Amino acid sequence: MDQPIPAAAVPQELYINRELSWIAFNQRVLAQALDPRVPLLEQAKFSAIFSNNLDEFFMVRVASLKSQQEAGVSVRSDDGLTPLEQLEAIQKELRPLLESQQQHYRQSLKRELADHGIYLLDYVKLNKRQKEWLSVYFRSEIFPVLTPLAVDPAHPFPFMSNLSLNVAALIRDPESGQRQFARVKVPQKILPRFVPLPNNLSDRHPAAVFTAVPLEQVVAFHLQMLFPGMTIEGHYFFRITRDADLELRDLEADDLMEALQEGLRKRRLGGEVVRLEVANEMPEEMVRLLMEGTDVEPEDLYRINGPLGLDDLMHLLSIPMPELKDTPFKGRTSPPLMRAQTTLLEDGSIKAEEFQSIFSVIRRGDVLLHHPFDLFATSVEEFLNQAAEDASVLAIKMTLYRTSKDSAVIAALIRAAENGKQVLALVELKARFDEDNNIQWARQLERSGVHVVYGVVGLKTHTKVLLVVRREKKSLRNYVHIGTGNYNSRTSNLYTDLGLLSCRPEFGQDLVELFNYLTGFSKQQSFRKLLVAPVTLRRGMETLIQREIDQAKAGKGGHIRAKMNALVDPAIIALLYEASQAGVVIELVIRGMCCLRPGLPGVSESIRVVSVIGRFLEHSRLFWFANGGQSEVYIGSADWMPRNLDRRVEAVTPIEEDKLKKELEGLLDLYLNDSDAWHMQADGSFTRQTGDEATPALAQTTLMKRWRGGLTSSAPPPLPAD
Repeated sequence: MDQPIPAAAVPQELYINRELSWIAFNQRVLAQALDPRVPLLEQAKFSAIFSNNLDEFFMVRVASLKSQQEAGVSVRSDDGLTPLEQLEAIQKELRPLLESQQQHYRQSLKRELADHGIYLLDYVKLNKRQKEWLSVYFRSEIFPVLTPLAVDPAHPFPFMSNLSLNVAALIRDPESGQRQFARVKVPQKILPRFVPLPNNLSDRHPAAVFTAVPLEQVVAFHLQMLFPGMTIEGHYFFRITRDADLELRDLEADDLMEALQEGLRKRRLGGEVVRLEVANEMPEEMVRLLMEGTDVEPEDLYRINGPLGLDDLMHLLSIPMPELKDTPFKGRTSPPLMRAQTTLLEDGSIKAEEFQSIFSVIRRGDVLLHHPFDLFATSVEEFLNQAAEDASVLAIKMTLYRTSKDSAVIAALIRAAENGKQVLALVELKARFDEDNNIQWARQLERSGVHVVYGVVGLKTHTKVLLVVRREKKSLRNYVHIGTGNYNSRTSNLYTDLGLLSCRPEFGQDLVELFNYLTGFSKQQSFRKLLVAPVTLRRGMETLIQREIDQAKAGKGGHIRAKMNALVDPAIIALLYEASQAGVVIELVIRGMCCLRPGLPGVSESIRVVSVIGRFLEHSRLFWFANGGQSEVYIGSADWMPRNLDRRVEAVTPIEEDKLKKELEGLLDLYLNDSDAWHMQADGSFTRQTGDEATPALAQTTLMKRWRGGLTSSAPPPLPAD
C-alpha cells in the first residue's frame, strides 16, 4: 500500500484479535514454565501464573463474549469476528496449551522435583504407613469441614461456587442397587492443596525434603467415611469457572459502596458457568450429568489430563530450597535519596540523626525511580513517611488503585491525619478483584480522619499520583510523585515500574487541578504539562505521533519508542501504520496484548515489536519521541488501550531533565536488545530471540547487576491484574 491508511478505513485484516493476542501473551508465560533454564520451583510458579491468568480470562473476557452471544449481539470485533467466532478461536488456541502445561507437570516437573527430594505423590502410590497417617489427618482436619451433597429427586443439583474444586462420586445402595451421584467440595481454600506428609514414613525416599499428596485425592479415597453403608463405585474430579465480572451502574459514593458489596457477594458465588473442567478419565455419563446440572455447552467443556487448578502450584515456593529458585534480589536506595533516610520509632517519632530531608533532595532536581531496583520503601514510602511527620507539610493527596495488606502507605496516611494534616485519599473501589480490599482500606482511612472519595462518576481512577503541599518560608510548595505502578509495597518488589519525584511548579499545579477534577465539580479541559485521560491524553499522544510523521515527511527523520503493557487502540494503531508508511522508525516493547501487525510490506515495515517475560512482571509505561533531535520522554499509568485513553482517569508526565531522559533512553535500549526477548511476527505469533548464549544480554539481569544492594527472601509474585 503506497498511500497512508486513514484511521477510519483500516482493513480488519490489519488488526489482531485482542483475545487471541492475550492468549499469545499467556503462552509466553507458559514458555517460562517449560524452559529448562528456569529453576524448578520458578517453573512451578510460572505454571501457576498461567493457570491463574486463564481463570481471570474466563471469568471476565470469555464471560463477556458468551453474554454477547446469548444476547444476540452481532457487533464484530475490530478484526471482524463475531462473539461466537471469537469463542471458537479461543478454544482452538487454548486446548493445545493446556495439554502442554499438563504434559510438563506429569513428565518433567514432578520427576525433576523428585530428583531434588520434593515428592508430589499420587495416593495410590503411597505405602501403608503414609495411608494410615493420612487417615488420621483426614478424620481430624478434613472430615469435619466436608459437606457431601447427593443428587436425587429430593435433592436438586447443588449450586457450586466459582473456581471450586470438587469430587464427583458415583455411589450405589447395596440393598436396592440404586446408583446415585454425589458431590463433595474440596476445601482447598482453607487447607493445603498439597497435603504434606512426614518425610520419615517412607523408606523409598530417605532423602526427602518435602513429600505431599493432592488434597482432592485424600478426600476421594476416604469417601466411604462420608457415605457409610454405601458402595463407592467411582470418583472423579471437576472444577467450574463462573462469570465474575461486576456490572455496576454509575452511582454516587454511598450507593457505589453498597452496590459493590452486593456485587462481591454475588461474585463469590458466581454468575453463569463459563467453563467446566473435568478429569480426563471421567465417564461420559457423568460428564453429561455435570453439563446438564451446570448448564454448559459442549464447547465449554475442557477435559484435563492431570490435576485441575494448577494455580495452587504457587504454594510450592514456600519450600525452603533456595537452590531451586531465582537468586533472591533486593534493590538499593536511589542514590540521590541515600542521605535523606529517616528511622521511624514505635512511638511515631523520628530517630535523631543528621540527614537531609527528602524535600531538600527533590528541590535540587527531579528524582527518577525504577522499581524494584530502587527500593519502594526508601523512596515513595519514605517520601510519605517524612510528609506525615514534617510540621511544615499541610496537606497530602493521593490516589489508591491497588495497595497491599499491612500497607505502610495506609499507615503513613493515617499518621498524617492524626498529626493534623489535611489528607485526601481517592480510593478506586472498582479495581477489579481488589474491590473488597479497597472497601476495607476506605473504611479504615475514614475512621482515622482521612477524607476519602471515590473518584469521578463513570470513570475508573487508575492514575498513580501523590501530592504533598508544604509551607516553606512565606509560600507554599507542591511536591509530587507520578508513577506507572500502584502504591503497593509487595508488588513494588515484583513489578518493574517507573516514578518521578519533583517539585516543578507546573507539575504541582497540574496535580492540584487534577485532584479538584477528581473530588469536585471541576470540568478541567487543559493542563500545563501532564497528559490526563480522558481529557488530553489521547489528543496529546496522537499529536506527538503526528509530529514524528511530519518530521519524516520533511526529510528530518522520525523515531518513536514506547514500552507498555498493551497496544490495542485502533486509532493509535492506524496512526502508527501511517507513521511507518511515512518512514518513521517505530520500536515497541509490549508485554501483553498487541493488536498491531509489525513488519507488513507497505504497511508497517519500520515497526518492530518485542516482548520481555522475566522474573519481574514488566509494568512500566514509557514513551519516547525523537522530535528532530530534541527528544521528549513521558512516563505514566496508561497503556494505548481505549479504556486507558477514554474511560479512565490517567496521568502521563513528561521527563524534563536531560540526564533523566538519557537514563530512560538507555533503559529502552536494554529492552529492545534483550537477547531472550520475544519478537512479534506479522501474523501475531512470537519467536524467541536466539542470542549469544555465552554472553546473554538480559534486560532484567543487567538492571539487577547495576542496582544490586543485597539479598532478601524471595516470595511468589502476584498475578497480572492491572
